[in-house]
This record gives sequence, structure tokens and C-alpha cells, in this order.
Amino acid sequence: MSQDHIDLSRDSNDVGTLGDQVARYVFFACAFLSVVTTAAIILVLIEGSIDFFAEVSFVEFFTGTNWSPRIQPQSFGVLPLVYGTLLITAISAAVALPVGTLTAIYLSEYADPRVRKTVKPTLEILAGIPTIVYGFFALSLITPIIQQFYPDTGTFNAVGAAIAVGIMIIPMVSSLSEDAMSSVPDELRQAAYGLGATRFEVSTQVVFPASISGVIAAYILAISRAIGETMIVALAAGMLPQITTNPFEPIQTMTAYMVQIGTGDVSVGSIGYQSLFAVGLTLFVMTFSMNVFSMWVRARYQEEYQ
Repeated sequence: MSQDHIDLSRDSNDVGTLGDQVARYVFFACAFLSVVTTAAIILVLIEGSIDFFAEVSFVEFFTGTNWSPRIQPQSFGVLPLVYGTLLITAISAAVALPVGTLTAIYLSEYADPRVRKTVKPTLEILAGIPTIVYGFFALSLITPIIQQFYPDTGTFNAVGAAIAVGIMIIPMVSSLSEDAMSSVPDELRQAAYGLGATRFEVSTQVVFPASISGVIAAYILAISRAIGETMIVALAAGMLPQITTNPFEPIQTMTAYMVQIGTGDVSVGSIGYQSLFAVGLTLFVMTFSMNVFSMWVRARYQEEYQ
């Protein structure tokens, strides 16, 4: 009986070991596939960009203020596209960051648990709405409201698109910030209340500073999402690459240009087509830098508070 019991134990251990090995290889394959896919995307962008920069100088591309790749004489100054992208990002951040932060403070510090369980999932539904719907929302509702106050505003403008992008990224700011605030130890709150602090003082002077690493990470991730937004700006912001101080005029972002070229009649292999890869690589570097900065800030402040 004891020998049979030992044999059964060995068999079960062998089965467990085999299962662990299979799971390990499956998980490794998934992780490796993700890395290979990322590397392949980067290589494709670099390869196409090399062909582009063989004909267009870096100086012209990164310092030029005129972008007209399909009209003779061709010009490839990417600054108007970068400016349009940053303008949309700045306005959308001005909309989303305050609203998302205040929403997170309410959910974390003021809302009843039953209200939180209802409001937070409802708010996160915004993140599941297709971005093209936000684009039509900007055209059919936001822009007409803007035109009531500024009649000279055209159908396509930066403000309407940026507000729609800001609404889209509110759930990212509020959800991630609320998670960071909820993770703050209750001992800090109770100590502040014990010293006579009000709920507002606890929220703004204790909880918010203690969760600042997660909040800043939420900000940067939301801004990165705004930088890479495509369909909203392609539909509502226009297709006019220009550097203007008037946000009520049409502009063009980097992603909108990529959509225009990708769905246009530009021949494959032409300099106009190759510019798609150069713009894509520039956009990738921008968003990658934002994500790296987010991770650095998160690690830096976590070390400080821990």
C-alpha cells in the first residue's frame, strides 16, 4: 500500500511538473510574441523612414513649417502636423485632467460605496464608445454649440475635436486616479481627521499628495492616448496642416495625415507614401517618450513615499 501511495504521488508530481512546464512555455510564447510584434512594428517604421530621409533632409523635416507632400513643389516640414497634434492634446488635457481628477476625488473620498459601484462602471462606459462616434458627436453637437458663441467657427476646427478627445480620456484619468487614491492607507486619513482636518483638507492635502505618483501616471497615459487619437481628429479637426494661434480654425494632426495618405491615391513607393513612415516614427517616438516618462515618475515618487 505504501509503495502504491508513493507511485501515485510521483505520478501526480510528474503531471504537475509537466503542466507547469507547458504553462511556462505558453506564457513565454505569448510574451515573446508581444516583443516580436513590437520590434517588427519599429523595424517597419525605421525601414520606411530610411527611404524617406534618403530624399528629404532631417533639417527640412523637423524644422520646416510647410507640409504639402502631394502638391508641387512638394514640402515636408512636419512642424504643422506636430503643432496640430500638440494643440489637440493641450486642449483635451485642459478638459480631461481637472474633470477626471475631481471625479476621482469624489469617488474615492466622498461617494457612498453604492454610488461608487454605480458611477464608476457607468463612467468607464465612455472608454468603450468607438472613437468614430466621438467624431460625429463633435461634428453634430459640440461644434454647433461653439458656433453659437463664435459664429466664424467652421465645421472643422481644433476646439470641437479637442473637447471630444478630452471627454474620451476622462475615464482613463478618473479611473486610474481613483485607484491610486483608494490605495492610500486609511491610517493617513484617520490621522488627519484626528488632528481636526476636514474632509476637503484630507482629500486635497493628504490623499492627493500621497497618491501623486499614480495620478501623474494617469495624466501622462491619458495625454499619450490623446496624442495618438485618430478618428476624432480625422473627422472633426479638418485636413489643413497649418500653425495657427486660433483654435477655432481647422488643423491637421499627425494621425489624421496618416489616415489621409493611407486611404488616398498616393502610389506605393513614392516620396509622399514614404512620408507616412516618417510621420509614424515621429509619433511613435513622442508617445514612447511619454510612456517612459510616466514609468520614471511613478517609480520616482513611489520610492519617495515608501
